[in-house]
Amino acid sequence: MEFVTGIKKSECCSIEQAASGTLDGQTVRMEGTIHTIRDMGEVAFVILRKAEGLVQCVYEAGKTPCALSDLQDSMSIRVTGTVSKEERAPQGFEIRLAEVEILSRPYETLPLQISKWKLNTSLEAKLNYRSISLRNVKERAKFKIQEAIVRGFRDYLHRQGFTEIHTPKLGAKGAEGGSNLFRLDYFHTPAVLAQSPQFYKQMMVGVFDRVYEVAPVFRAEKHNTKRHLNEYTSLDFEMGYIRSFEEIMAMETGFLQYTMELLKTEYAREVKLLGIEIPDVSRIPQVRFDEAKRLVSEKYNRTIRNPYDLEPEEEVLIGRYFEEEYGSKFVFVTHYPSKKRPFYAMDDPADPTFTLSFDLLFEGMEITTGGQRIHDYKQLREKIAARKMTEEGMEQYLDTFKYGMPPHGGLGIGLERLTMKLVGEDNVREATLFPRDLSRLTP
Repeated sequence: MEFVTGIKKSECCSIEQAASGTLDGQTVRMEGTIHTIRDMGEVAFVILRKAEGLVQCVYEAGKTPCALSDLQDSMSIRVTGTVSKEERAPQGFEIRLAEVEILSRPYETLPLQISKWKLNTSLEAKLNYRSISLRNVKERAKFKIQEAIVRGFRDYLHRQGFTEIHTPKLGAKGAEGGSNLFRLDYFHTPAVLAQSPQFYKQMMVGVFDRVYEVAPVFRAEKHNTKRHLNEYTSLDFEMGYIRSFEEIMAMETGFLQYTMELLKTEYAREVKLLGIEIPDVSRIPQVRFDEAKRLVSEKYNRTIRNPYDLEPEEEVLIGRYFEEEYGSKFVFVTHYPSKKRPFYAMDDPADPTFTLSFDLLFEGMEITTGGQRIHDYKQLREKIAARKMTEEGMEQYLDTFKYGMPPHGGLGIGLERLTMKLVGEDNVREATLFPRDLSRLTP
């Protein structure tokens, strides 16, 4: 009888092990994909691509028992050779090949030159061949940065006493209302794809006090801009027993501080590869919505056209203002008008035309929307009625408040937008593995 007892130790070494210096002069095995071959005559450099990075292998005619012509780009191989220190190599070492085992062969030439430092091709081509373009080391590094953001979000909130939840993405009614819903037939019953986990995460505050989720959301908005997607990943949290909506902003600031340190340390390689300048989040300014509009109107001589919302150009100018005046790439814009916020947003007791809510702008782009929620059952129903909305489909949500809920609030962060701004791209599709927009449903 045989038993499985855990992870089976690999006979192949990792880049980290080989780069440590402890294996210098020793024979090792390593697996990877041929990223490119540089033929120098008697010697050739076979560059292996692994998850951790590139490894330089040295092929020597007459010493390596295979023909160089037998090797080609995108071939998966297992090599055996001697580790040798080489400062000019990508990882500070190279492997002098003694044996090459071919594990798999490509059937066609790659449609993109992924071995180039930068993919000199259109975004459309990169997305059409997404699984290929991401083999480029710079392209895939963006998604290691994205991994760091999600990891930082989970780690930080877990340490702050939050519980991770998983809410359904099929429902009978949208949390935000409006017409931007993907509607579908669910066993002959009308259904929608979730715009947000809003109702569920509020309900779960009554269970766990503090909850978070990392999951897709769907918006049937007919946008075709560089900042919009129809499916994106939202980092959501909701926290109970708050005294003010500023506690939510403080929690997000703490998450950003934790994540930026994580990027500096454990993702330093990708940060360096992409030339990322880690922003200072030691303190983030906050400004009221109406004050922000006034400030940029006066400084940049721009007429205020819409007193109830921020236009994209205004967001850019607000970001520019706070970077010029305070050296901050981030700014919290607070107290948005009530008429532009969902029904569950708590109005400001001092002036009910505004809400206890906020957006976080990063270099002039909204990446977060959040605020305090109405927790009183009667007040919630009154606001629904005042907006001439129906309670149909929200019965279970409202019942939660009927039986008592603590003061609470939360937020949602657009993962792809935050990634895009961090890595210095100007199109959100560059920071999305497989984008879904007006014209793209594949791959």
